[in-house]
Amino acid sequence: MKNNSIVKGVAMGAGIATAVAVTAGAYFLYGSKNANKNRKKVKSWTLKAKGEILEKLENISEVNEEIYQKIVEGVSKKYQALKNINEKDIAEFVKELKGHWKNIAKELK
Repeated sequence: MKNNSIVKGVAMGAGIATAVAVTAGAYFLYGSKNANKNRKKVKSWTLKAKGEILEKLENISEVNEEIYQKIVEGVSKKYQALKNINEKDIAEFVKELKGHWKNIAKELK
C-alpha cells in the first residue's frame, strides 16, 4: 500500500512538472506581449533547451519558483558554452522563461 501511494505521488509530481513546462512554452510562443516576435526567432537550440528543462522538471515531485529558476539557469549554462549561440540570445531566453513563473504558478493553482 505504501509503495502505491509513493507511485501516485511521483506520477502527480511528473504531471505537475509537465504542466509547468508546457505552460511556460505556450506562454512564450503565444501569450507574452512579444509572442509574435518570439515565434519568428525560435531557434533549434531553444527547443532543445526547453526539452531538457522539461525532462528535469518531470523528475521532480514538487516544483516551486526556486527549483524552476535553478533548472532554467543550469540548462542555459550548458548552451552558453557553445560557440555558435549568441550570449544575448541566451540571456533573453533565460529572462523570458524566468518571467513566466507567475503565469505558471497561476496555472498550478
